[in-house]
Amino acid sequence: MNLETEKKILMDWISNLKDESIIRELKSMKDHSHNEKDWWDELTKEQKKSIERGLKDSDEGRLISYEQVKDEVKKWLTKSDSPMKL
Repeated sequence: MNLETEKKILMDWISNLKDESIIRELKSMKDHSHNEKDWWDELTKEQKKSIERGLKDSDEGRLISYEQVKDEVKKWLTKSDSPMKL
């Protein structure tokens, strides 16, 4: 399907929408699409350094799997002195 056909389908769908929350979301998307600022330029130096450090760690294989994190949290939550003991 080409771009013009896709746009026509979307316009038809939008014109028949009754859900105000979806209409508000679409309007918000439209309003923000004119924002030409790059989100990266809005970050502080510290935020940029933190992201770059995380990307470097990832590139160098310094990662923790989701399963490892779950296991560590479970251990922490079951410790007798944990303030959030299960």
